[in-house]
Amino acid sequence: MTVETGGVDQRRLYELLWGAPTGPRRGPRPTLTLAAIARAGITIADADGLDGLDGLTMQRVAESLDVTKMALYRYVPGRAELVALMLEAAVGEPPAPPPGADWRGRLDDWARQLFDRFRRHPWAQAATVGPRLPGPNELAWLEQVVAALAGTGLTGGEQLDVAVLLVGHARNLAQHAAPDDAPGGSREAGFGVLVRGREERFPALDAALRGIDPDTPDQALDFGLARILDGIEALVATRSTRRS
Repeated sequence: MTVETGGVDQRRLYELLWGAPTGPRRGPRPTLTLAAIARAGITIADADGLDGLDGLTMQRVAESLDVTKMALYRYVPGRAELVALMLEAAVGEPPAPPPGADWRGRLDDWARQLFDRFRRHPWAQAATVGPRLPGPNELAWLEQVVAALAGTGLTGGEQLDVAVLLVGHARNLAQHAAPDDAPGGSREAGFGVLVRGREERFPALDAALRGIDPDTPDQALDFGLARILDGIEALVATRSTRRS
């Protein structure tokens, strides 16, 4: 039986992500690989995004691979499945935990590595929102969080909730981070322009902005990550007290 959700054949998607098929099901001898198709899609999405007139389409991917769109459909049945393959390739396998790091150090590094993936592939930020089928690489990232928290006293559900918190923080900060080459792109600079001349209406915000060193880099990732890990550490401490 074929299972479809939102126009996506879930069985076929599972097969693409987890079954490692080598080519199309029927027809001439395969000339493409799923890895090559995913790389082509990533190149387009990195440059032009997923949506819009110049965004990702099956036609553009086919043209970049010098095949017809119908030939591409023999490998990937639709755009949603293509994005799933692209996401799996863009996220990649998780890096090894820092040698000798405790659970907090491991999760801190984990979140920063994920933030870097989201920064490099902005389209992946929207692609990871909402219910969907994850691939092996994404599940390997989740495995690292659960492994880091083993023995802390947190329940299995709480360990998964920690992963959700960290993913959300990394993705949210990546969404709001200015590109590295953006002129004057800091959040504070943008607020300052809006508040200037309106200080009486926004006195607290004006005072906060005046207290910020313009030469200090944006620390939102560091600040939020530290507060999340502080809260988890406090919870782990209460579990340790109960066990003692």
